[in-house]
Amino acid sequence: MASRAVLCCGLRLCSILLFLTISTAAQTTTPVPAQPADAGTSTDFFLMPGSDFDRPGLVPRANLNIGIGHTFGFLKKDPVGDELTFTYTYENAGSHGFFHTNFGSHTEALGVMKNFALPKTKAVTGYTWIQAGLTSFTGNAYVENRFYDGEALGAAIHFNDHNGIWIQESYNKIPTVPWYTTTGVGYTWSW
Repeated sequence: MASRAVLCCGLRLCSILLFLTISTAAQTTTPVPAQPADAGTSTDFFLMPGSDFDRPGLVPRANLNIGIGHTFGFLKKDPVGDELTFTYTYENAGSHGFFHTNFGSHTEALGVMKNFALPKTKAVTGYTWIQAGLTSFTGNAYVENRFYDGEALGAAIHFNDHNGIWIQESYNKIPTVPWYTTTGVGYTWSW
């Protein structure tokens, strides 16, 4: 039940961010001088399949991540972050590694991401990402809900203003579960 409430809240947040982005674009009727890409806002939709390496033991597991984030121009100088995100992650916890089993975890998380430039390049940027949410473990007699915490460090390779690839390494912790790391590579589309 709590997992459904978090998911609904996240979907509402995504809808509001999308509405604000579209309504802001629709209200602009006069030509505006071009601004640097860092000055404005953007909305990112991302898909990030990856692999978990559970500790202890380096056991490979599927980690499939989908989400949406919105960058706020006025937060560019904020040290914590300039992009708010909502993600859904499916992780297989069964014995078949990357294939679906009844034993899985479903995580809905809100996060804050800080994007930063790397010296001497505009095609590659870096980011940090802090997330918190709710994980639901399935496959047992009843669903077990746990708090989720994740921290990531990554790089984004930009093909143009609207398409790019993310590469990240994240540290994840759920109470009652050993910590684990996730290596992910994903595609992002921005508008």
